[in-house]
Amino acid sequence: MKPKTIYLALCFIGVGLPYWQFLPWVMQHGMNLTLFAHELFANRVSAFFGMDVFASAAVLVVFMRIESSRLKIRGRWIPLVALIAVGVSLGLPLFLYMRELAVEKVGSFERPQPSV
Repeated sequence: MKPKTIYLALCFIGVGLPYWQFLPWVMQHGMNLTLFAHELFANRVSAFFGMDVFASAAVLVVFMRIESSRLKIRGRWIPLVALIAVGVSLGLPLFLYMRELAVEKVGSFERPQPSV
């Protein structure tokens, strides 16, 4: 299976799993961002995961900026919107999908062969 296909499938998983938990919360509490932040940082374990996601999002933004400039990826704002609307779980595979499209178009990017 091509990486492009895998990344596209991961986009669907990246939307489905987080929103499976988020939508019932929104239906119960509305878009109460203060309560959301309070519950996200309710204890050290949940704060650990929250901070990990924030750090991952920052790294992803830097990676997207560098790679999209290097490969001249068009529509590079789309994964940024996905990152804000859903999170890293959609932003990363969407960007990787777009990156694969750009690599196919350019054709000059040499992919290292896996070692056996």
